[in-house]
Amino acid sequence: MTGHGRAAADVPDPAVTPALAPPVASAADRAIGCVVGSAVGDALGAPFEFGPAGAFSARFPAPGHGGEMCGGGGWDPGEATDDTQMAVLVGESLLECGGLEPADVFRRFRRWAAADPKDIGLQTEAVLGSGDPWDTAAALHFQVSQRAAGNGALMRAATSAVRFAPHGPAATLDAGRRLAALTHGDRAAWEGTALFHELVRTALTGADPLAALPAALAEVDPAHRARYATVLAADWDPDLATEFNGAVWPCLGSAVWALRTTSSYEEAVRAAVDLGGDTDTVAAVTGGLAGAVYGADAVPERWTAALHVPLPGFGDRVLRLAELTALAVELAAG
Repeated sequence: MTGHGRAAADVPDPAVTPALAPPVASAADRAIGCVVGSAVGDALGAPFEFGPAGAFSARFPAPGHGGEMCGGGGWDPGEATDDTQMAVLVGESLLECGGLEPADVFRRFRRWAAADPKDIGLQTEAVLGSGDPWDTAAALHFQVSQRAAGNGALMRAATSAVRFAPHGPAATLDAGRRLAALTHGDRAAWEGTALFHELVRTALTGADPLAALPAALAEVDPAHRARYATVLAADWDPDLATEFNGAVWPCLGSAVWALRTTSSYEEAVRAAVDLGGDTDTVAAVTGGLAGAVYGADAVPERWTAALHVPLPGFGDRVLRLAELTALAVELAAG
């Protein structure tokens, strides 16, 4: 999609007030919160995908009453979508290869896509099904389509964000870009994934990721900086979006808005799903950020109880809370 970022001279101030004040949590607890929180947001939002704004709160007007992990639209209650399935594939590749091996990640993606998953993004499906080599498939697709700024790389970034966080800003930004480039040839998708990585890295240290936005934006490619500064500004809200939230920059902007305007994991994810549109991905991105900020204990047990992540193409494997928790712990220690 084509955005309408402001000129560099008009980049808004992304300063945030008031600052977040999350509970004290260990780095490991925050890492679990990021991975599990993203998966929960994904599963919670899936039944409302492409629906109107307000549909979630109309059905579940008050938090804490239960029933929200309802399923529907082809999804079982608590079933995670392609967002989390691909995130798991990334995480397992990083662990089994001892670091980022892009060819291995792409191979796993291809095996998964060939197994006919319930949902797969059009952009991702086209690249993985092209038959082109891992290091040229996305670029070749973008040369023809000129449309590759979707949120399909951002949606799967929770596991890699946790894995690279201990290695500092440069490493985490680089990993975000390289992983996004496997399926998305538009640099806008790379920069959004890199920004998410950096915000999660900041949150895992116990610092406020919203306060870190100016420094993170300074690391964005100059051609894309103004567009991201617009959607991450303190005075931006999703009603101001000029594109559908399936595009990478309004998706990330909506997740940051949900984090900024709420005071708990549950409130943030509810706000994200209630935006309508690409609800599973906006809530997955929001859940990853909010989980990293508030920690695993903040993710409601009534939501994690039904959570499960099938992995098409990899036998009958289904990951549940225990497996996702173990994955997060291993990634954080990696």
